[in-house]
Amino acid sequence: MSDEKQDAIDVSVGALSARTIASITEIPAEDWNALAAPSPETANPFVSHEFLHALEASGSATSETGWAPAHILIERRGELAAAAPAYLKSHSYGEYVFDHHWAEAFERVGGRYYPKVLCASPFTPVSGPRLLTHDKSLKPVLADAFLSLMRAAGSNTTHLNFLNEIDAAILEQQGFLLRRGTQYHWFNRGYSSFDEFLSALASRKRKAIRRERRDAIEGVSIHKLTGDGITEDALDAFWDFYQDTGARKWGRPYLTRSFFSLVAGLMRDRMLLVIAKSEGRSIAGALNFIGGDALYGRYWGCLEDRPFLHFELCYYQAIEFAIENGLSRVEAGAQGEHKIARGYEPVLTTSAHWIENLQLRKAVARAILAESGHVRAEAGTLAEYVPYRKGE
Repeated sequence: MSDEKQDAIDVSVGALSARTIASITEIPAEDWNALAAPSPETANPFVSHEFLHALEASGSATSETGWAPAHILIERRGELAAAAPAYLKSHSYGEYVFDHHWAEAFERVGGRYYPKVLCASPFTPVSGPRLLTHDKSLKPVLADAFLSLMRAAGSNTTHLNFLNEIDAAILEQQGFLLRRGTQYHWFNRGYSSFDEFLSALASRKRKAIRRERRDAIEGVSIHKLTGDGITEDALDAFWDFYQDTGARKWGRPYLTRSFFSLVAGLMRDRMLLVIAKSEGRSIAGALNFIGGDALYGRYWGCLEDRPFLHFELCYYQAIEFAIENGLSRVEAGAQGEHKIARGYEPVLTTSAHWIENLQLRKAVARAILAESGHVRAEAGTLAEYVPYRKGE
């Protein structure tokens, strides 16, 4: 993509002006973060300046990888008043909200789907704030800025993925189509220990989890690393795990090795790396990020397949950490109905989509309507299978 497309809008209306920047480094971290996390309790690591900077500086989210940064800034009399992470995408990979079939259908009839405008945290299926501002009246202004960017880029679509409820409601009012998905989250109901959490489960499920944990750690030691404990040696080991998972899932990993060093250098106090070792050798690991009130499981990998080790590192260790640190929930990433048997519950996620071409918009609206009904019904059915004792 050309530089001209990356810096695609620069307009003023009264006291407000909107522009895009081609790198997160063009705005001071403290200014961006003041909008992204107005209080410690609302901090979402994936829209922080540090996380986005690590993605760009490491070569993971750049124009060369199909993620050309075009972050939107709204300024009032020269002062930053609102912002949003934005990218011009030349493909639909690494998003976890799948629109490949929309693109194929549009291009079959001669349309041009790419580049498209995307508001998201790259490679991160975690819901959170996207329209970053303290002034709710500026959220529709950000929505309009996305449409201006779309038209300037010669695109037909704009997408905002994994929205919180506030942003989703505003975008729906602005005429965006809302699409639903399903994830599985664990909720801390004031548990004082993992055993107390287990006591809330049906007897059969409680016994199954205890057996899984016992089998998972046979001949294995578990190491939970945070802060300065996340060394380059530990990241080297995790990189080997991540490459294995990336190669199997996507053909090649989305993130570069330098991303992990950069993000650890900027925010290691907001990271939890769980490593499993056997005979002194690191064999598996799970990397989590710590938010204001949640633990987010993000990446996992292993060099040896061992029964239940994935569940131990990604789910049970995460639950223990959340309980010990008073966090309200664990969000363990996309997909995975098997998480229900481990105490995770189905929740709906939301994305918003603007389709400029009227025929494509009508087709997508019909598809989303049918899909949303199915997603809601499935989530309701799955909720009946959560392993908690009835009546609690």
